[in-house]
Amino acid sequence: MAYELNAAKREEMGTGASRRLRRAGKLPGVIYGANQDAQSVVLEHNPVFYALKEEGFHTGILTLVIDGAKQPVLLRDFQMHPYKQQVMHIDFQRVDANEKMHVKVPLHFVNADVSPAVKLQGGLVSHVMTEVDVRALPGQLPSFIEVDLSGLKAGQSLHLSDLKLPEGVEITALLRGENSTVAAASGHGPAGEEEAAAE
Repeated sequence: MAYELNAAKREEMGTGASRRLRRAGKLPGVIYGANQDAQSVVLEHNPVFYALKEEGFHTGILTLVIDGAKQPVLLRDFQMHPYKQQVMHIDFQRVDANEKMHVKVPLHFVNADVSPAVKLQGGLVSHVMTEVDVRALPGQLPSFIEVDLSGLKAGQSLHLSDLKLPEGVEITALLRGENSTVAAASGHGPAGEEEAAAE
């Protein structure tokens, strides 16, 4: 899903100005990166508040329309009020189409219920990781990475190197030589398989 948010250049700075903006239903923010100066902006609060509930808003390329000019950006950080349903501040990074970026991408686990570990060996599959840091050009960034658990047997685990990645996408941990566990299956192993077959 494509997200487009309207923003305006922020003229007034300081804590008092930010407080006034929030009382008026606005959200202070900043845009930085792409070898340009950081720019303070202000957005409507509610569209951002509801968009933050959607997974794709955190990983996809967003479009900020700043005084009529479109700017592709990535969400980098946001601060919530300690107890109110209110976003206090938001940070975006400008996107350069020719420069690779680092983004944390969620993992979507599928087919655990048909894996030998669960179906035949009475095991459970544990999700050791829920997201992974990837590096890719903005146009190749995935919104998620699917983890197929259909071949997982009891006592086995899946590692970062087992993940099928879209073209042009690299896992930063693997670039550092770290092949961490993504998911692991408990269960009875081969004996449990024989018992299930006997039943």
